[in-house]
Amino acid sequence: MNSTPLPWQEGSYRDLHGRGIRRPTFGTRIPRSRTKAGIFDALVASHMKRLDAAWPQYMRSVQFAVEDVPPSDPLPWDEEPCALSRAFPASRGIPARVVLYRMPIQGKAHGRLEMQFIIRDEMVLRLAELYGKHPEDLDPSWGV
Repeated sequence: MNSTPLPWQEGSYRDLHGRGIRRPTFGTRIPRSRTKAGIFDALVASHMKRLDAAWPQYMRSVQFAVEDVPPSDPLPWDEEPCALSRAFPASRGIPARVVLYRMPIQGKAHGRLEMQFIIRDEMVLRLAELYGKHPEDLDPSWGV
């Protein structure tokens, strides 16, 4: 009788080219703030605090959200082919919302600083759109 165990009976059958047993590529001890999504969420939160300190009357009634990508079926009146964000006005008991799309913004940015400016500009642009104002009226450094 053969005493050699079959490969699927061994504990190390997932040994790739003698490099050891596979482990999760993303460690369980790495904090979320080091992931791309975590960094993006932290940047959005910091800009929300900054805008709330500057214009609490505009920020009070607006909810902010982050989604990975925009919906695949754009609305007929959307003129932007690749939306970085979208504003939804308040209706029927639902507060106004601003949604930022993480992956298009990260794809457009060439570094963390540029991503920070894009997030700031998109948030100010959508707030101005909701309140019928020019973005420069809310933030003089918009677009700079």
